[in-house]
Formats: sequence, C-alpha cells, structure tokens
Amino acid sequence: MKKIALSLVFAGTLLIAQKISQIQYVGLAHLSPSMATEVSGIQVGDEMDIAKINQSVKNFYAQGYFEDVWVESKGNALIYHFKEKVAIANLEIKGFGTGDEGEKLLASTGLKKGDLYDQRRVKEAKKALISNLESQGYYDTVVEVTTTKVSESSVSLVFDVNKGEKITIQKMNLVGAKEVDQGELEANLANKEVDFWGWIPFLNDGVAKVDQLEYDSYRVKEAYMQKGYLDADVSKPLMKVDFGSYNADIDYQIKEGIKYSIGKITIAQNLKGVDSKELIEELSLKSGKVFNINRMRSDINHLKEKIGNRGYAYVDVVPQMHKDEKAQTIDLNYVIKEGVPVTVNDVLISGNSVTKDRVIRRYIYLAPGDKYNATDLKDSKNALGRTGFFEKVDIETQRVSEDKINLLVKVTEAPTGTISAGGGYGSYEGLMVNASVSDKNLFGSGISSTVGFELSKISKNYNVSFTNPRVWDSLYSLGLSVYKRDYEYIDFKQNQLGGNLSLGREFYRHFYASVGVGYVDNQSEINSDVNSTYIQNIFYNDKYQKVSGFASLKFDNTDDYYQPREGFIAAANVELASLNGDLTQENIDEGYTEFANLTKFSGKIGAYYGMAELIDYDLILRAKARFTVISAGDNEYLPIAEKLFMGGVGSVRGYDPYSLSPTVITDNLGNKRAAADGELPNYDLNETSSRIGGTKSASVSLEASVPLSEAAKMRLAFFVDYGIIGTDPIPTKDGDLKFENIARASTGAVVEWQSGFGPINLVFAKAINPKDGDRTSVFEFSMGTKF
Repeated sequence: MKKIALSLVFAGTLLIAQKISQIQYVGLAHLSPSMATEVSGIQVGDEMDIAKINQSVKNFYAQGYFEDVWVESKGNALIYHFKEKVAIANLEIKGFGTGDEGEKLLASTGLKKGDLYDQRRVKEAKKALISNLESQGYYDTVVEVTTTKVSESSVSLVFDVNKGEKITIQKMNLVGAKEVDQGELEANLANKEVDFWGWIPFLNDGVAKVDQLEYDSYRVKEAYMQKGYLDADVSKPLMKVDFGSYNADIDYQIKEGIKYSIGKITIAQNLKGVDSKELIEELSLKSGKVFNINRMRSDINHLKEKIGNRGYAYVDVVPQMHKDEKAQTIDLNYVIKEGVPVTVNDVLISGNSVTKDRVIRRYIYLAPGDKYNATDLKDSKNALGRTGFFEKVDIETQRVSEDKINLLVKVTEAPTGTISAGGGYGSYEGLMVNASVSDKNLFGSGISSTVGFELSKISKNYNVSFTNPRVWDSLYSLGLSVYKRDYEYIDFKQNQLGGNLSLGREFYRHFYASVGVGYVDNQSEINSDVNSTYIQNIFYNDKYQKVSGFASLKFDNTDDYYQPREGFIAAANVELASLNGDLTQENIDEGYTEFANLTKFSGKIGAYYGMAELIDYDLILRAKARFTVISAGDNEYLPIAEKLFMGGVGSVRGYDPYSLSPTVITDNLGNKRAAADGELPNYDLNETSSRIGGTKSASVSLEASVPLSEAAKMRLAFFVDYGIIGTDPIPTKDGDLKFENIARASTGAVVEWQSGFGPINLVFAKAINPKDGDRTSVFEFSMGTKF
C-alpha cells in the first residue's frame, strides 16, 4: 500500500514555499543515500512541493526493492521511511524433480536465491511450473506455495508440486486426409499417437503435451504446404480425454484442396551488376516442381545472403504468390528490398575475460571500413567457434546510421587451461594415472601448450608441445613437440624418443596447409611371453632412427571445435621418411637389403549435420571416414613400428586397441604361413601367431548424438563402426606370403562429456562379427579428442 504522511506543520509550511534544508532516509539498505537522492529527484535547497514529493515516492516504488514508502517532515527536513521487501533465502521444489530435472524446473520459475520476494512474481512462477509440467505431458498439475519467515529480512519459498497424471494419445483421427500419408502429417507434431513399441528410445510414447496442442494444427498445415497444398484447411485439434484411464483421442478436420506446382519464378530487384536469371538458377525451387514452403524459405535466406554479400545488411525479400487454381500452378515473384549499402563502423568485443581482443579479431573477417558481407559474418562466427576458446559466440549488427553499422561480438569464455592429476581404468591399459599442465589459450594469447605424462601398466608417455596458430597475428602457424613414449603392444614393446617441427599457413579462409620435419629413435623388442625365436628376430627387434618430412592440406568449415553441428572437415597428409638401422641376419636372409624409405598417405573426412531446425531437437548426425596407405621400395624392410593396426577409439570400437592386424603363424621349425582371417595356431603342434601390422587400412563411422544433460554438458551418441586392414605380401625364404584383408564391424553408445578437464568419451561397444582369436572390448575411454 502506498502512503504519504504529511504533518499539519508540513502542510502549513508549503503555503510559504519553504525550502528543504535536509533529507533523511530511514530503513534504506539496497540504495545508497546519493543514489536515493538521484532516484527521488529532490535535492536539498528545492522548494517544498507536494506533487514532487508524491512523484518521488512513485520513483522509489518503481525500483522494486520496497514493500512500503512514506514521508514525513520535521521543520525544513524531509524524512523518507522505507520498508524493504524481504529476500528469498531458500528456494526449493518438493514432490517432483531431482538433480538436473529439479534444477531445470526451478530455472523455469524465473526465481533464484537472493531475489526479493514479490507476490506477483511468485504467482507467475507458479504458472510457469504448471506450464512446464504440461509440456512434459502432466495434466491437472497442482502447485501449492509455502512461504516461511527465516529472519526479519528473508523468507524460505517452497513449491509443493502434485504433478497430476500423464495423458496418453491412443488415436489420432485426421478426418479428410487422403492425399498425404498420416505418418508424414504426424512427423513434426508435438502430440502423436502412441507407437506399439513406444517405450523404446526414439519411438513415440504418446504422452500428450497439452501446452503444444494449439500449435499442432499449424504443424499439420505446414506438412501440407511442404507437399504443395497451399489451400489446405486444418481445424483446431479436439482432444477427448477419458479421465478414468487418462487415455485420449485427438480429432482434426481437414480440407486438403488443390496441389500446386511451380509456374514462373521471377525476381524484382534494382541492383547494378546483379543478373536475376543467375539468381533464379541458384534457387532450389524450379518451374514444374511441386511447391514446398520449406524450400521457398530456404531460397529467401539464400537471396538475403547473396544480396547481403554486396554490402546490404538489412535486405528484405518478400515473396509474392499468384495462384492459378485451374492450371494448379503458382507463380513466385521475389521482391528484393535491399535498402542502403552499409559499411562496418566498428567491431565491439565483449565477454572475453581471458582472451585478448587482438586474438578474437584474427578470426573476424570484417574490419572497420569494410563493406558488410553476410557470408563473412557467418564465417567469422564459425571461425571463433572452431578455436575451442569459447562456450558461446554471437555476432550481432547494431545500426549506427543509415549506412554504417557496428558489429557486436559477444563471447562466453570456455575453460581452456587445466592443471590436472588423475587416473582411470581401461579394459586394455588397466589402471592409468596422469598429470599435466595444458592450455589451448595460454594467457589469452591463442597459443596452445602442454607439459604432461601418463602412466599405465602398458605405457609410459611424456610430452611437451607448443603451437602458435597465428605467429605475430599473421596467417602462419608454428608448432614444436618433443615426446618419450614407451608402449607395450600385444606382441612387442616399443620405446620411442622423438620430436616434430611444423610450419603452417591458412589459405582461402577454410584451407590450411603445413609442412614439417620429424625425428624418431625407435627401439622395439619382443614381449617375454611370445615364444618364437624366429619372430623375435625378424618382426620385433627393430632398432632404427627415422628422419621424415611431411606435408598436409586441410579443409574445415565447421562451426565448433568440440561439438560441430554443421560443416565438413577433410584432410590429406603425406609423409616421406628415411629409416636407418642395422638389419638382423634374419632380415638379410629373407632378402631385405636395407631399411625402407617409406611413403605414407593418409586422409580423413567428417560431415556434421544438426537437426534442431528441422525437428526442434538437438540431434547431431555425423559421418566420418579415414584411410592410410604405406608403401616402400622392393627389398626394403618396413619395421612393424611403422605399420598399421586397427581397433579401439579412432578405428573400430569394440576391439582392443591395435589388436586387429594381418597375422603370421609359425611352427616350431620356423616354417610360417599367412593366417586366414580368424585362424588360430595349432598349439598341439607348438605353433605361435604374431600380428605383423598392415600397410593399408580404412574405417567408417556413423554416429547420432543426442542431449543427455545440458547442465553437466553431457550427450549420448550411438554409433556403427566398420573397418578394413590389409598388407602387401612379405618375402620369406620359401616365397612371398599373401594375406587376406581383415574386416570388422561394431556398434554401441558413447557418453560424451565436455568436462572441465577437456572432452571425455566413455565408450560402451559391442563387436558385431568377431572371429576366433579377436580381442574384444566392451568399455574404453579417451580424453582430449573431439566428439
């Protein structure tokens, strides 16, 4: 209740227009006295004016801090009294929602601890809770609010939720639907008929979403307009509920109308140098084809981007449609209202508490004075996303004048640096411990550096690396790494000391090229549990040094470093290496004359597609492929450490890392043969088998990733992997051994967690077609790799 208490003495003084000599504020906590004076609009020395004093009270109420405000006068002094609103010290929900679900439900109220208690906001929060639960299918939800005083200045607020019952849609009646299949009409509806196997993920459980019911008729209309039925009339849905069973039927009344095809397509525009015919050829809608509302919208966006690339930031494209019911055609005329060409006045960056402005500007393809370009704006946002420095990137335009705009670059920093010590367990590597100091964005400079180690029962890895992706803010990159790696494979141990130096450059925005040199000192020896003198000498006792040069070309136009939702990645690499070492006598006896000068070709491609815009759900589809081919000269010995193995993360999950390989079977006399796929040695004849690695491999992965917990930044991905590995014939005293290609497949699921320590993959896999002797794995995990 508002009130103004003015004494009789005060009223009398107003008659003689007495001036205010003092202003006091009693009970004020949220505003300082100076701020209160500014809010009131009344200063010491002003004349006593009841209208101004009344307005000052209204000003205080408008701040939202006060339950009551009143004023009194003592002589020439004004005294403001305040009764402030109490704060919400505790906020909770009872009866429904725990963990992430409860946090999301609380967030939907718009209230949080520390907010001032306001009855109007509490009523709105109650409505928001009911609406949220209705969206989850709960009907007749009841929410009771309890307010408990905690202290003189705070209260506890509890929402007691009775979530009601879920309505299940048993039957969807689309009366009048003849030309379009019911499944297509239902595809994008929020409320769908329950599937027979509705409890299975990705099938429909039929739970009604009451808050979306009124919009479903528009979604049915949209489905018709995608099929050319522009005149389709869809009634509002009528839901008939049996409150005994909470089952429901939904009825729609539909008049389909005429199916239209595209007649003429024209473009009305006045831009110099722009050919309307060329623009029409680039559109997805063509004359003679069935009209599709989605394709028309896509064409409008395409035209906006094309015209926007000529400097028009505020271009508008208006489609004019002329229907000919007799011919069942529709003519489209796109009217382009380009407005005035604009230039960039300034680029304003905010939200970067760590990353330096100059680092962000490297990836923005528009600078002050540049003509506006829509493609440049989109590419700038994607380029910032690919750095991995930010959780969120947004670039908005702000109009400064008719022909100038500012670019507002808003970023949210992501954790890029970690000092970590931890461990884990893998089915192949066993217990692992690691420690590292790393940062992808060292001191906000964009430089990536790592110092760390990892120890397990089969490996010891130490590494130091440094990469500057933009040396002196140029397009050039420089990388240096040194590592010590001891790894125990299934059949042999490998000790390596090496390093790489690389120089790269960005070309044509999405293309990157690099060249470099590398050095490796390799020492390999057979595992103690492999009992074959012949194999020990020829396959696994490789001691040599490798000097290599390499070059790579990469294309990347994805929109995010860790979790891309659009774009492609493609890379091709070549390595030329010279190996130097002493051949064993067994190597020489087999006909080898020297260590190999090898050539290694490898490549990969990844495609990413987010489905959110199409189905209003954050489903991400991924397709990935990799290949590698190694070649060496005739009679040149290629050590096993340089060969290829398959299995594990990065190839075919569900099989132990490096376990899939062409295999040689050797008897106790040293005779050997190429093992058939899945063939095991005859242990009764003292035969042994050894994996010798391949010289060519390829693998393909198809994945579908869905949200699991937004708060924890976790997703769940389902995958299918397929890989194949083979090798060139190897010489022996009795002739060359020729090997079958080995092909394997697997399927499974991955929990993808964007943790504070970097991306973590928890892989649960099932080998589809294992053969005898295959080493399968049902669980493994990896850190630091993209999803």
